[in-house]
Amino acid sequence: MRGVAARGPFFICGKFPVGLLFFSAAPAKFSDVDKPIFIGHEIFRGSSYGEHHPLRVPRVSTVIDLARALNWLPRGQFITSPRAKPKALQVWHDPAYIAALQRVEAAQEIEGDDLTRFGIGTVTNPVFGEIFRRPATAAGGSILAGELLSQGGVIYNPAGGTHHGMPGRANGFCYLNDPVLAMLSLRHHGVRRIAYVDIDAHHCDGVAAGFAGDPDCLMISVHEERLWPRTGLIDDDAGGNAVNLPVPRGFNDTDMAHVREALILTKIAEFEPEAIVFLCGADGVVDDPLAHLGMSNNAHWDVLRGLMGLGVPRLLVLGGGGYNPWTVGRMWTGIWGILNGYDVGGMLPDVAEEVLRGLTFNGNRRGRNPPEHWFNTLQDAPQEDEEICEAVVQRVSHLAARPMMARRPY
Repeated sequence: MRGVAARGPFFICGKFPVGLLFFSAAPAKFSDVDKPIFIGHEIFRGSSYGEHHPLRVPRVSTVIDLARALNWLPRGQFITSPRAKPKALQVWHDPAYIAALQRVEAAQEIEGDDLTRFGIGTVTNPVFGEIFRRPATAAGGSILAGELLSQGGVIYNPAGGTHHGMPGRANGFCYLNDPVLAMLSLRHHGVRRIAYVDIDAHHCDGVAAGFAGDPDCLMISVHEERLWPRTGLIDDDAGGNAVNLPVPRGFNDTDMAHVREALILTKIAEFEPEAIVFLCGADGVVDDPLAHLGMSNNAHWDVLRGLMGLGVPRLLVLGGGGYNPWTVGRMWTGIWGILNGYDVGGMLPDVAEEVLRGLTFNGNRRGRNPPEHWFNTLQDAPQEDEEICEAVVQRVSHLAARPMMARRPY
């Protein structure tokens, strides 16, 4: 990937005009420009949605700490995420909604129709100290990734993945929609055909709203059936370009291996994208408190390896859901390791083990009594079966046979 220096304090991204994108005045500098880039920020270490919210647990900070403990994150591969300015967010989001987020952050209370119109101040989308700055920082990283990938490369923004955000309201823990903003940024920089792959346990309703009917965006979502937001039914093609695979509870590594080979990689190869955006939510892993799937982190890692093997010149990997701090931290650190060709198996050194032993979680029984492997290794034991779930086989066959939209002429 070519190194791109900041032009003063701002970048030109998509419809993101000069002087409007970021508050950050620090130029980006890259020394290892041909290696994957990690985008992160310390705001995610100290910020929480509240002591009873699923996003009370550390996630991005754990990945950064583990990667550094393993000597996997040299300074030349790390960029501090800039915070997107309001006008950059308004490329897709309603200006009145963005203004409401800023006002609520300053006042730390809602007023008027903030709750009914914008969805701010609910149990799932609460008021907290960084209600604007935190999502704007995640979005700034994803917008920046769209610019930097214009010349090719690999970027990892684990703070990204807020795939439920809607243009004018908060939705499902997501105040903004950074995957949509990332793809709009890619589009502005000449990258037209984008494959979006989402294996979060929850369907990507916000992304579907952003790109429905767009023949140059292939959306593939593998998500738990009948789980909130209860969208993404198998025959919902979002105007022709979406492949929605709802899967049953207990969906495991064996099932995902079939989905990966018979559907995900096949559809992407047929689509011939110029870029892949991969949302790798960790809530499909066993012992997540909000979902009921049965995968180990090996399933997610193998999907990533398959995507990397397609030879697509641009890859953006985002985080997403995941509410058990050990499963999220270990899986997402492994993502960074795989992107760099590191061995993600084996026992962790003491300094990395200390990071994991410093976590606490009371969200489920296993969280209160964590198994030893959550401390001393990144890799889970495989969750496999002798046979593929018959419902998965039938649904994959149905989707694989469905034609995609015709390519848009240029």
